[in-house]
Amino acid sequence: MKTLCLTVQIFRSIRPPALLLIAFVATFSVAQTGPVVMASTTSTEQSGLFSHLLPAFKKATGIDTKVVAVGTGQAIDMGRRGDADVLFVHDQVAEESIVAEGFAVRRHPVMYNDFVLIGPAADPARSKGKDIAEALKKLNAANSNFVSRADKSGTHAAELRYWRAAGIQTPGDKPAFGNYKACGCGMGPALNIAASMGGYVLADRATWLSFKNRADLAVLVEGDTRLFNQYGVLVVNPAKHPQTKAVEAQKFVDWLTSPAGQSVIAGYKIGGEQLFFPNAAR
Repeated sequence: MKTLCLTVQIFRSIRPPALLLIAFVATFSVAQTGPVVMASTTSTEQSGLFSHLLPAFKKATGIDTKVVAVGTGQAIDMGRRGDADVLFVHDQVAEESIVAEGFAVRRHPVMYNDFVLIGPAADPARSKGKDIAEALKKLNAANSNFVSRADKSGTHAAELRYWRAAGIQTPGDKPAFGNYKACGCGMGPALNIAASMGGYVLADRATWLSFKNRADLAVLVEGDTRLFNQYGVLVVNPAKHPQTKAVEAQKFVDWLTSPAGQSVIAGYKIGGEQLFFPNAAR
């Protein structure tokens, strides 16, 4: 009891500005513990980009980064809960929504590539071409094996847009034909399933280029402007989640969108082919 009374007396003797400083230092100290947590789409991780990118960021800033690779929808939900400090994702509609809700500070475009329709080289559905909607109509008509990530990722969101563009309804986020396989998995596993069953799958080009188990799969549809795939980065709003490392997260965004970070992105290649194309608005 004496100790408690003494503690109360000490805090009463401290002036308000000093109390604010103590509170700030305590909060700052908690926030700075550990690496920056980045929730990201699986395509950036499975393509090998982060193994190339994050060591360069660490060298430039001294900041460590922990990647949690999940579908874009799950990554954005992590931001809403305050379970991540920064989001690196590719679903612009969802990104703008989380900013409008106040859970992220601002959306920054970073880079782009494209989606491609992958399928058996023999292409029994005769889907090969440039028009993604026409290709999906043919898959539907032929009741072809189609593997969907079905994980609320950016790729899954794009796939559903393309089915709707083809005039095919998607009740429950699933087109109504028999050989549609919803794996609820990342891009790499979805490609593996398609390879094992000779099925079709929508993939981002970067993961496809880094994919080794191709079997007889090939790119069948590419070049449609609707297949454009933009990536964005967002800092989780510390006003909503004060425990987040907003200062370090912003340093990551600033570096990633700077000429130095953009150059590192452009320099990532597999077999001489560039996987991502920087387009940060500076």
